[in-house]
Amino acid sequence: MKKTFWAAFPAVSALALAGAAPALAQVATPARPVTDPAAIESPANPDAAPVPVEDLSYSRTLGATAWSTDGSEIFLVTNLTGRNNIWKIPATGGWPVQLTRSEERHAGLVPSHDGKLLYYTQDVGGDEQFDIYAVPTGGGDARNLTGTPELRENDLLIAPGGTTGVVSTKLRNEGQVNLALIDLATGKTTPLVIESDPALRWSPVAWIEGGKALIASRTNPNQTFAEVWRVEVPSGAKTLLLGKAKTVYNASDAAPDGGLIAVSTNEGTGQLRAGLYDTRKKAWRWLAPTPWSQTAGTFSPDGKTMTVIRNEDGRTSASLVDVATLAETPIPLPAGVNSFAGGEEPFSPDGKRILVAHSGADTPSDLQVVDLASGKAATVTSMALASLKSENLPKSRIVTYTSFDGTLVSAVVTMPFNLKRDGTNPAVMLPHGGPTGQSVDGFNRTATALASRGYIVMQPNVRGSTGYGQPFQNANYQDLGGGDLKDMIAGKQFLVQSGYVDPKKVGVTGGSYGGYMTLIALAKTPDEFAAGAQLYGIINWFSMYETSDALLRQYLISLLGDPVKDRKVYESNSPITYIRSIKAPLLSLQGDRDIRVPRGQAEEVAAILKEIGTPNDTVFYPAEGHGFAKRENQIDSLSRVIEWFDRHLKGQSAK
Repeated sequence: MKKTFWAAFPAVSALALAGAAPALAQVATPARPVTDPAAIESPANPDAAPVPVEDLSYSRTLGATAWSTDGSEIFLVTNLTGRNNIWKIPATGGWPVQLTRSEERHAGLVPSHDGKLLYYTQDVGGDEQFDIYAVPTGGGDARNLTGTPELRENDLLIAPGGTTGVVSTKLRNEGQVNLALIDLATGKTTPLVIESDPALRWSPVAWIEGGKALIASRTNPNQTFAEVWRVEVPSGAKTLLLGKAKTVYNASDAAPDGGLIAVSTNEGTGQLRAGLYDTRKKAWRWLAPTPWSQTAGTFSPDGKTMTVIRNEDGRTSASLVDVATLAETPIPLPAGVNSFAGGEEPFSPDGKRILVAHSGADTPSDLQVVDLASGKAATVTSMALASLKSENLPKSRIVTYTSFDGTLVSAVVTMPFNLKRDGTNPAVMLPHGGPTGQSVDGFNRTATALASRGYIVMQPNVRGSTGYGQPFQNANYQDLGGGDLKDMIAGKQFLVQSGYVDPKKVGVTGGSYGGYMTLIALAKTPDEFAAGAQLYGIINWFSMYETSDALLRQYLISLLGDPVKDRKVYESNSPITYIRSIKAPLLSLQGDRDIRVPRGQAEEVAAILKEIGTPNDTVFYPAEGHGFAKRENQIDSLSRVIEWFDRHLKGQSAK
């Protein structure tokens, strides 16, 4: 499935917005039963023990993946060495072989048509100014094809013939994202579509008609709409195929002749649903309806099958759809977070296998290859250390509670083993980034580390989150730190009502928007939380606007309005407005080269808390961007968060 801009910025998701701040009325979400707080249980396990932070960090991450051109190998990005480099493994499983050796992050894997090269993207120190690189699949030096520090290139889609392709491009000082053709021998790019509106961005979806034309998406920063276009090559002449105000049409693939497009749309439903659009008949065929989010994916090599992902209340399932009948066949995977891997091509080149990924609260992500004839799945990676036995890792469950205005809010709750229901236990709220991301029931290092040390961890999907329909996603427009904060406090009350939690021993931590939620919670409701640890969070929307990347500024406008016209909104939604009320000790962790939440945000926090005498500590990590990619920094940051809560929630002295 094609990535949008915010998929390249994983901690900041696209937001759909409409209307003004929510009134005191229930926000519509899919119907589901409310959970009795007394129903959550802490299971007994005599072998349970704190999970070492080092073991969590040395368990390998699973990043971008791709099939080799002949289907015999799988390429993947993982931090086996403590850096996110590219490796390859046999498709049947086996020992990995390292292809790149770099301090920088790698993503966007695309094999050349002849199988000799693997293309990928790389930035510098987390600055997200990606270039296109190529490395020989048989081993050898990587080469920077584009080498353009002021121009970001990603979303490579190789054209039929294999010598050229198309990429999304963005100048450092501009907001808009354009399309350009790329010569894969020289790396030279030639503009194809030039967007004049700084709030709009283009991404390629699929080549059609032998390379004569391209299906592409055009979206705005907050995803209030997305359009599907046909672009002629090389002229760049454009034809709108699907588009309507305040409506999302996300194209994810197209048949080679351009006659059929896989699309996810919220047209008429307020919730994403998957369908097939016939460009010649201008007619739709829809998958079976569901109240939950449904996302179309890619076609198989023979065009007879399409992938689809369903997101049901924080758990995702992967299915194959018969293009002729629209009958669905679920991929046989355990409950949790299930998705298709392999980038743009999850199907093997011969179409007989498909690459999927699975994770759960007690299971780090692993790759599996599913044989489509037999339906059997074979695990081909083992990313976790042997010490991380699933039976001894904390378990999770999805709960639903009622917020201040009657709105249903869901959350992932990770329960420690062996707790007494005596109202003395600590808890930590762990809000997600975004703001319109979603906490899903997969493996989370922070939740695992804290829960294994006796903290009940709740990851609330407050209003503004994705996955619960358009009205819920829209409900935090110009109300950041309003209804969403009340939703999180209602989650805290749910945990207290369970009988396990001491209301005076609840902390809050998160990254990006989760960091913002930490700051706004401590500042605006100073008596609710006993300690906080914020990672690259926003304190001041004005200074954030002035110092952020140009495209991110457009996103902030979509969240809060115009910084001049809506100045009072920026002020009322900024933690800095209330920060002198903070009582709880605060830890701040920040990447030195973060272009989304620049280091100045953490500096503002530290200066004010020092002035008013609130206990605080601030750490800057060099050569890190939005999120910490280097293993030593992951270990250090998580260790600091644990130590902070042990000291301020449990009263334990630092070791």
